[in-house]
Amino acid sequence: MRNPISTLLLAALFILSTAFLSLPQDQTKRNDRPQEAKAPPAQRREDNKKLPDPTRYSYEFTKAEFLISHVVIEHDALGRGKITFEHRGEDIPIVEPIELSISALGRVLGLWTGLRFLDSNENYQSPKSFAHLGTYKLYMEDGQRRRTAEFNWSNNKQAWSLANEYRRVSDQAILIFNIKLAREMQPLNAPQLLDEMEMRLTGDGLSDPYQLVPLLNELKTDERIPLIARNHAIRILKKIEK
Repeated sequence: MRNPISTLLLAALFILSTAFLSLPQDQTKRNDRPQEAKAPPAQRREDNKKLPDPTRYSYEFTKAEFLISHVVIEHDALGRGKITFEHRGEDIPIVEPIELSISALGRVLGLWTGLRFLDSNENYQSPKSFAHLGTYKLYMEDGQRRRTAEFNWSNNKQAWSLANEYRRVSDQAILIFNIKLAREMQPLNAPQLLDEMEMRLTGDGLSDPYQLVPLLNELKTDERIPLIARNHAIRILKKIEK
């Protein structure tokens, strides 16, 4: 005969187990996998763009009696711009695109920065005038301020070095223009122009000789120009690349 108390306990356990099993499993299951954090929304491409540097630079040289009587170089903060030059006695200027090499641009911008050009009102003209050598103008604007400085000789080393840097840029650009013109229209002038190139190379009169390498590679196989010019191009290439 069963004990009544035991029977009651068994019945109670049965009821409890039935109730536990009838609960929804979603309430007892636990997802131990960590939730992935949502990535922040991607920044709009327009927001990532840096505004271009609005600073503009200009160099001008004028001497009416010189073969190249007027030169203007204008460029942006990346060294891209144009050169405008005029031959003595001619009214129509020649305009060519120009791009300073990385090394030349570094030197030029370093000199502008050293002058603190827009913050200064220094007169760069030396007490002694050399007007017979031509007049230089330096110009700079940053979108809010602008300034021009004019001189024909300067005792300020940075101002004079800056003028010389631009002179090398203009001499190289004009030489390239003349060589390209000779290839197309006056090939017999090529030997003389390559003599000039080597002279400027030897005398540190070029902005960046490495910019001449593509042109020289074309000249050394260009049968439109005399053989002596082609051989000269090869010799200049070796000088630059050594």
